[in-house]
Amino acid sequence: MPNQEFSSRNFQRKISKFCEIRIAPVASKRTLEMIKSYLTSLVTYRKSPPLRNGRIDWTAVIDDCGLEDQISADVKKEFRIALDAMTRWLSAPPLSEDRQTQKPRARQGNATHDASKVKGSSTRKPRRTGDCLSRPASTRVSRGPKPKPIQEFPEPLLDAAHDPDGFQEALAYQTRRFGENYWQLYRAVVRLDETFDRKTMLSWFEGKSVPRSVASFRILSRIEKRYRLPEGYFKSKLPHQNRSLHGHDLGDISPAERRRIAVHLPDDFSSLPFSKREEIVDWVRRVIISGTTDYRRYQAKASKQRYAIRFPGITYGGGSLSPWENSLAKNINNTAAESFEDPDLLSGVVDAPARLAMEMADLIRFKTSTLTAIGLQRNGVWGEETASQKIEHLGLMFGALAASPSGIVKGRGVPLSQLTFGLLIFPGVWDWYLQWREQRRGFYTKWEEDMLMVAQSLTRSEVGWIRQHPELLQNVHPIEGLIAPEEIAFASRNWHGACDAFHRHAGYRSKEIQRVMRVHCDPFEPIMVVLEEDSPLSEYRKITDEILKRMPDEDRYPRAAAEAVRSFLLLRLGLHLGLRQKNLRQLHLCPRGQFPTSERRLEDMKCGELRWSERDSGWEVLIPSVAFKNSGSSFFGQKPFRLILPDLLDLYKYLEAYIDRHRGVLLGPADDPCTLFVKTVKATSKQAAYNSTTFYEAWRTVIQRYGIYNPYTGRGAIKGLLPHGPHNLRDILATHILKQTGSYEQASYAIQDTPDVVQEHYGRFLPQDKAALAARILNQVWEAA
Repeated sequence: MPNQEFSSRNFQRKISKFCEIRIAPVASKRTLEMIKSYLTSLVTYRKSPPLRNGRIDWTAVIDDCGLEDQISADVKKEFRIALDAMTRWLSAPPLSEDRQTQKPRARQGNATHDASKVKGSSTRKPRRTGDCLSRPASTRVSRGPKPKPIQEFPEPLLDAAHDPDGFQEALAYQTRRFGENYWQLYRAVVRLDETFDRKTMLSWFEGKSVPRSVASFRILSRIEKRYRLPEGYFKSKLPHQNRSLHGHDLGDISPAERRRIAVHLPDDFSSLPFSKREEIVDWVRRVIISGTTDYRRYQAKASKQRYAIRFPGITYGGGSLSPWENSLAKNINNTAAESFEDPDLLSGVVDAPARLAMEMADLIRFKTSTLTAIGLQRNGVWGEETASQKIEHLGLMFGALAASPSGIVKGRGVPLSQLTFGLLIFPGVWDWYLQWREQRRGFYTKWEEDMLMVAQSLTRSEVGWIRQHPELLQNVHPIEGLIAPEEIAFASRNWHGACDAFHRHAGYRSKEIQRVMRVHCDPFEPIMVVLEEDSPLSEYRKITDEILKRMPDEDRYPRAAAEAVRSFLLLRLGLHLGLRQKNLRQLHLCPRGQFPTSERRLEDMKCGELRWSERDSGWEVLIPSVAFKNSGSSFFGQKPFRLILPDLLDLYKYLEAYIDRHRGVLLGPADDPCTLFVKTVKATSKQAAYNSTTFYEAWRTVIQRYGIYNPYTGRGAIKGLLPHGPHNLRDILATHILKQTGSYEQASYAIQDTPDVVQEHYGRFLPQDKAALAARILNQVWEAA
């Protein structure tokens, strides 16, 4: 009888018990399972641990275990004891029950000698039915027990006593319940003409990987059918519910678009009819990726036609271009590159010529500096955000003037060397630009009115920047159909008279456009299904519940879990604070236990901070009033905004987990920008801080992934929702309070603004909502009777 002390089964039990007693107290659950699986495989295959120079090669061991990080010193100490015991056990001769059958040596000249050296694939090769019956009698019969016959629907040996939560545990439990192992299951569910690797299924049992491909999910479906389990049983236990599947048949769709679309496709997409697949892809493109509003379609089309003039290197503050610096302007004008005259070069975005860039820089310094230059006057200043917007809008106007008339943009074809701010005092230039925009869009909007207001402010008496720089006229040349020589001569004789005439013209045009302008981008349209609910806030909060429902396993997918927690906090803090995108994006973080930033310092930085308040025992948001766009509003009264976040529905739990663990995972090796919300730093990332564009895209991605209900996958929180940005949150908060109280004043408190602004821009309070609110109060009399 074999010595049971050296039996592999007995030794495997000892190793398993050792792991539970010695390694479990010092290692995480996942690390324990990986180490136990690794040691079990060494015992099963009688394989010694990897060595280097006679010592254990820990790098190879950690890699074989599938551990992503280095293990701690305590785990390594206990792990070494197990590996040493493994080495001593392997040094003893194997017992008869552990010996593997040795293949007989092939003699010289045997025709099959070379073929026997070829390593067998882990994929089961297809065989013809009846191959085993047609073998010649002289063929050697394999030793060992015959394989169990394959049953299509085996009977369970045990009743389902419990339902494991994890995928690996559930798969192993169901297999044991039917008295099978992974090899028997592989033979039963993988067809002979398929190339599904058995090692893939083995890795599922060992917990080294989980299904990710369409083929893997096809195998899981067969296992569920074989064991008579509910459809989707194993998929519901995967640690990462948001990951898209590999291997969908998407035809000639580009790889970049595949990545955006794949996460929104059903698991059985490849098995559906071609017409159904086309329907799904079209719906995803139209609803989730781009949105179905008229403005989104116009924006997608217009974004492909690039024509703007770019102003790189524009700085804020500093000196001013004075009239006596004309010599420098003349030198720049004389050295302007004639290559800019080619209309073909104007088909895309180009840098502004030197003189125009200098004029723009002078305008920005004039409107943003603390003090104006001597001899100049102004009325009001621009903040950084406003200045950036004006640079962009004026760049579009100059780009339209310079674009080729024969191109897709159909611009005016003005040479780049002739572009100057002096053109903006001539009515013909503005009339052409306004009509050009109306032809592109189909109607006038408030955008054109705003541009005319900018033109009026630049030519206003005494304080207009253009009016105070008559030297700009020196660079103006006649343009057929826009500027006549007589107009230039009149402006040379009477500069202020020409500015007054244009100022009046801009005022008349503004009134005419106000009469006919239409709303193109309806801010309520993407969230209309939310605003129509009796409680818009309760409806929108469903998105946060959807995020928690599909939260990945933090131990296995730390980055994906960190991104999900960040998405959750984006929405929760936005719903509690009602801030604009800028204030939420620039919100700094002071971790618990550190000294918070002073209010004076926050005023200098023009941003807020999230810090722990010992007095209130809660997380406090403090934002100075100067950080807000409407800092002069009566809401603030020159006092800072301060709010203690409520500890409701695990907000503090996820906020502290994000600060302690998840935020560091997202940052990686990048420099900390000190803001609460940071990007996921990748190899191509230059910085971890969000800007206005990336923050908008991050919010929009959250809505696409968790907010929009997908009828083909069953995922998503709200039917009929469309992609939108963080600013729509203010519409939801204002409308919710209006429907509950009917008070524009209380609604303004939620978004740090005034009742008039809420009534004009944010609140969607229709007559039927007002009537329903009044009826709710009046009906109390009848209900009490």
